[in-house]
Amino acid sequence: MNYFRQMLLSLDDNYYSTLMNMIPSHICKITYEPCLIIQVENVWENVFFLKNHNLSDLNCLVFICGIDYPERENRFEILYDFLSLSSNCRLSIKTSVNEITPIKSIVSIFPSANWWEREIWDLFGVFFIDHPDLRRILTDYGFQGFPLRKDFPLTGYVEVVYDEKLKHVKVQPLQITQEFRFLDVINPWSTLKNLI
Repeated sequence: MNYFRQMLLSLDDNYYSTLMNMIPSHICKITYEPCLIIQVENVWENVFFLKNHNLSDLNCLVFICGIDYPERENRFEILYDFLSLSSNCRLSIKTSVNEITPIKSIVSIFPSANWWEREIWDLFGVFFIDHPDLRRILTDYGFQGFPLRKDFPLTGYVEVVYDEKLKHVKVQPLQITQEFRFLDVINPWSTLKNLI
């Protein structure tokens, strides 16, 4: 922890060093961006604190995004990015969860988190506790699976087509007209090595 404290102090900005002194027990690690890596059960409390404390004043939620790392035990990484308008400083909070661990929603702190949390739930399957309206936002209501997980097939499982005779949209099993091909393209620069 002393290494990260020194690194934070070396940023030549009192803002980040003040943050480090305010909540040192909840921070697992600090990266250079700066980004606080926090355990999933402490995210809501820290976001609430950092928004309402006079010295941090992180009053603008810029975005929330999800990333899937299927080889990890906690495969989903959730990244919150904040901005302090008064000091013009950015800060990110990162946490990791698995498929069954929920995250407490921060919609009560930042109402703009509503869309991003719904999007992460819809596309990755990460559940947010106490979210006021957690339902699908980009996929159909009957959609099975989570399309941004890296184990989801690129083609999907079903296709949606418009039936001209019945005059309505129907969902049917996916029919691929040709077999999926892996193209073995030779890099032209790799062939030059053999000539030299």
